[in-house]
Amino acid sequence: MPTQVLIVGAGPTGLTLAIDLGLRGVRATLVEQKEAPQFLPKMERCNARSMEIYRRMGIADRVRAAGLPAGCPMDVFIVLSLVEPPLVHHPHPSVAEAKARIAACEDASEPLEPYQLISQYTLEPLLKEIAESLPGITVRYGCELVDFAQDAAGVTAQVRTGGATEPIRAAYMVGCDGGNSLVRRRLGIALEGEANIQELRQALYYCADLYERIPIGKGRHYHVADAEGSFLIVQDSTRHFTLHSVVDSDAAMAETFERVVAMPVAYDMLYVAPWRMNLLLAERYGEGRVLLAGDAVHLVIPTGGLGMNTGVGDAVDLSWKLAAVLQGWGGPRLLASYEIERRQVGERNVAASGFAARGRREWRRLWRPDLRENAAARAELARVADREQHKASDMIGAELGYRYAPSPLIAPEPGGPREEEAPQDFMRYRPTTLPGARLPHIWLGDRTAMQDRIGYGSAFTLLRLGGAAGGGRNGSAGGGTGLQEAFAGLGAPLQLVDIADPHARDIYGHDLLLLRPDLHIAWRGNAPPADPHALAAMATGH
Repeated sequence: MPTQVLIVGAGPTGLTLAIDLGLRGVRATLVEQKEAPQFLPKMERCNARSMEIYRRMGIADRVRAAGLPAGCPMDVFIVLSLVEPPLVHHPHPSVAEAKARIAACEDASEPLEPYQLISQYTLEPLLKEIAESLPGITVRYGCELVDFAQDAAGVTAQVRTGGATEPIRAAYMVGCDGGNSLVRRRLGIALEGEANIQELRQALYYCADLYERIPIGKGRHYHVADAEGSFLIVQDSTRHFTLHSVVDSDAAMAETFERVVAMPVAYDMLYVAPWRMNLLLAERYGEGRVLLAGDAVHLVIPTGGLGMNTGVGDAVDLSWKLAAVLQGWGGPRLLASYEIERRQVGERNVAASGFAARGRREWRRLWRPDLRENAAARAELARVADREQHKASDMIGAELGYRYAPSPLIAPEPGGPREEEAPQDFMRYRPTTLPGARLPHIWLGDRTAMQDRIGYGSAFTLLRLGGAAGGGRNGSAGGGTGLQEAFAGLGAPLQLVDIADPHARDIYGHDLLLLRPDLHIAWRGNAPPADPHALAAMATGH
């Protein structure tokens, strides 16, 4: 079978999945009905977790080189127009400033990588180029999925290129085909939640000199206090801008742009179309050998930037599990864990998106027609906006603090509730090594990152800290030998990584951490596991 995984849809989720599978040695074919990536405004920010993932894949520097320059501010403004004093100005560090802050952090409270502003129409062609460079990955644009059927051994898809239809046979198929997913609809899987909450229009403009001329300061978002709920977003070139607004016609978007800019500029409106706010989650993430990821299973309001980034998380969770099953060491429960783990994240991020959107609505409801003349009303709107707008711009807890619990692949810990098991906070990140969490970023004594010490690939890792290989502070001598034998008995790869750095042991709080290929913690302890064979079987889905 030449193709092991068929991926439907070449948005960021599908392309990330294709790249990650290719890096893990899996043969995959990606089909996309569009003839080429389109120059359309969609997502515009890879969050910190996505950039950590892209660093693991070896492509973070290329993503940054294609995106907004590192010195550009990421500030957020609430304004009446671009030429009047802002009602609210929230400074946010540029990528360069964020990297300096991360470099100085010693308590694991920062991500390894900061966010990156990059427009989807820039990111998609880059990911496409990377995917096409990988042996074993075939990318076919202008190729539309028409139908599919699955059996006990695989999936047969019918795809149409031009006027000709042909079959593609694969062991598994993944629908990354967006909110109107044909794959999801053919499986009969419903979306649950709030649909069609509000309809807006979005327009893309080219304006060569606007960014340099904005008198109130440079930033990435300019939310306008007006009746139409308008907001202007700087794209990665700083020459393109998107505007969202609740207006009745496409032509009104040009008028709204001119009102918001409020100074004479030459511009071209390149695109305009309506879109609807949704907070929806699929009831299931697949069926049998057909799985779903990205917008096909979760639709969020862009406020908070969790849409595409949640899809990237789906892709890397699914990728290593598909690779493990196809390589013969993944157990029968491994792929079933994908829905269990990622649907809870989807549910959480739909809730976080709603939380952020409600914060923005809270200050927008205070708009009134005489806002410019009414100082008291203006001050009240600014006071509420100063508090509520952070809910949309400071979601680091949602980005980094998710944890796979419950999960059949994660070892539960005995005892009562722990402080670190407090309700997960959308806005605050609390580093933890509680099983199911992402391994927190720390710097080692030689200023290398712990995450960079963990080799990339499909292997599990037993991280032995503070001299655990030779005794450790809690007597964990020989920690790992039994696990090595247990993993080897399943044909599953396990690498041992010894870190003697005492600071790392102090931060992580345990001598031994068992890490999955996606750097989520499967188990921790201060002594070797009592039953290493049971732990290995659980972690690999047996």
